Amino acid sequence: MDSNYSFIFDLVISYSDSINVFWTFYIINLILSAIAYKLGFARRLPILKSVLVYIMLAFGMLILNFFSLVGYPVTDSLIAICLVLGIYRYRLHLQRKSENKEPVK
Repeated sequence: MDSNYSFIFDLVISYSDSINVFWTFYIINLILSAIAYKLGFARRLPILKSVLVYIMLAFGMLILNFFSLVGYPVTDSLIAICLVLGIYRYRLHLQRKSENKEPVK
C-alpha cells in the first residue's frame, strides 16, 4: 500500500526523472518559503542582514527538502501558507486604504 500525503510529490514524481527530483523540490520549496517569509515575517533589514537571512533560509530548505522527498506535504503546506498570508496582506491593504480615505470629523 503506497500512500503519500502530498499531491505535489505525486505530480513531480510522475513528470520528472529521479535525478532532478531533489533539485525540483528544493527550488520550489525555496521560492515558496521566501515568499512566505516576505509576506508574513520580513522586517526592513540592512542588506547584509537580509542576505544572511536568505542564506540561512536556503540552508534550512536543504534540511526540510528531505522531508519533502519522503512524501510529507511540505510543499503543499508552503502553498497553503503563501495563500493564507497573501489573502491576509491583501485584506490588510484594503483596510488601510479605506481608513485613509475616510474624512476626519
